[in-house]
Amino acid sequence: MDSGLYAAYTGLLSRTQALDTAANNLANADATGFRAQRDYFRGVLAGLDAQTNRSQIGDAVNAYGILGGTRADLSQGRITSTGNPLDLAINGDGFFAVKTPQGTRYTRDGAFLRAEDGTLTTRKGQPVLSNTGTPIILPAGDVHLASDGTVSVSGPEGSAIVGSLGIYTADATDLSAEGANLMRLRDGAKLSASTAAIQQGSLEGANQDTVHGTMQLLMIQRQAEMMQRALSVFNNDFDKTAAEDLGKV
Repeated sequence: MDSGLYAAYTGLLSRTQALDTAANNLANADATGFRAQRDYFRGVLAGLDAQTNRSQIGDAVNAYGILGGTRADLSQGRITSTGNPLDLAINGDGFFAVKTPQGTRYTRDGAFLRAEDGTLTTRKGQPVLSNTGTPIILPAGDVHLASDGTVSVSGPEGSAIVGSLGIYTADATDLSAEGANLMRLRDGAKLSASTAAIQQGSLEGANQDTVHGTMQLLMIQRQAEMMQRALSVFNNDFDKTAAEDLGKV
């Protein structure tokens, strides 16, 4: 068979996968702290594999696989003031650490609450972790956040430091999305402490806006339609060959 059929098919497959990614980004454009997913493409490197003596170029060309997958876009979203002292935004690289039933997860969504027992939690009731990996307990009083994440509470008897938020960074390739605004760290990957500044009384929006998201979705839809038409052309060409030429053999 003509190899163009495989090229058209894998092109359609990659654009269909990219369409799912673009649709998910657009659907979460209003989610607090959402990190958009971006497509990346595999590089084709010349030479032979040291263990198999197989050409990397040959493997890549024969597979027609160009879409490597998706990874998180860690660029900054827009920070908006809310006036709520428990709304926190990270200005710079990094994530808050939260405890979930599945283990520790990481988020940019700083819309926090004070639970009945004083625990600082997400809106889903997940405890926010300190830089020592323990939940932060807030006694009664006014909460104050320093830019370095230090948490203090002031009351009638004065002010006291109750902990420090854990803010961590990781490479985008080591993070995978869970839901709208949680990230899971890949097994074996390492975190490092962030030096980003915390802004109290503010929230960070998604780093995907609806205008660019809509334009991207339409562009990928057109690309998928082109690949679909190309695939149809190859199919029709094969049918014609089978009807007109095979009978002469």
